[in-house]
Amino acid sequence: MKTSVALVGFMGTGKTVVGKLLAEKMGKEFVELDAVIEKKAGKSIPEIFRQDGEIGFRELEIEATGEVANKKNAVITCGGGIVLNTINIDRLRKECVVICLTASPQVIIKRTSADTDERPLLSVPDRARQIEELLKFREPYYKRSADIMINTSGMSAGAVAGRIIKKLKENESNR
Repeated sequence: MKTSVALVGFMGTGKTVVGKLLAEKMGKEFVELDAVIEKKAGKSIPEIFRQDGEIGFRELEIEATGEVANKKNAVITCGGGIVLNTINIDRLRKECVVICLTASPQVIIKRTSADTDERPLLSVPDRARQIEELLKFREPYYKRSADIMINTSGMSAGAVAGRIIKKLKENESNR
């Protein structure tokens, strides 16, 4: 039986906030993949993007995913683009139930509006258009990777964590 949960989804869908709460409620270790990548690289995500480009970042992401994917009793929060490489999802699926958090473009724009340098892919003049284009491109990857999908628009982090726990119990009883 899988003992870990991997949260995937676009930036601004609540993965980190929900992940911390979920780990606490379920008594599991919290692992933030971006923090693992930053530690491995010795620099921040924006610095990795500036110095090594997105390809360099994705290579580090694959390495870091390989390191954490087999953890037992963990909640692993993943970057928004992790689903773009099937090797990441295949690795996570071995020990994790993969849960995709979604939100409407308007909610994502609102949630990410205060982030200036933290989100390299949104460092463009027209953030709204960039979000919509990235979402459209990534949507099939999110759907394909997810065991469970939850729309977080209009929900508190606590409500999302509660819904995840309920869905996990339903999944378990259906096996």
